[in-house]
Amino acid sequence: MCDIYASTSPELYESCTRSIRLDGAVTSIRLEQRFWAILEEIAAGEGSTLAGFINTLYREVRERRGEIGNFASLLRVVCTVYLSNGATAELSAADR
Repeated sequence: MCDIYASTSPELYESCTRSIRLDGAVTSIRLEQRFWAILEEIAAGEGSTLAGFINTLYREVRERRGEIGNFASLLRVVCTVYLSNGATAELSAADR
């Protein structure tokens, strides 16, 4: 049952720290490689660089909610929302 998940390549869940400039301040964000790949896909779909997308997301969330408690967690959730919306869109297209 879990073979598809248990056989996941360790490279995909290896952590990677990247330096990102958020509103002019340099910070480090640590995410698993798979999340970085998904964020790069989202950024490309938005016509942006990864750094540009993350900075825009950071600014928009701060404008809406103020401080962000755990930005790395937010980025992981953004990836799951993106994947969920993609799966929903694929199912909707298949129904047509």
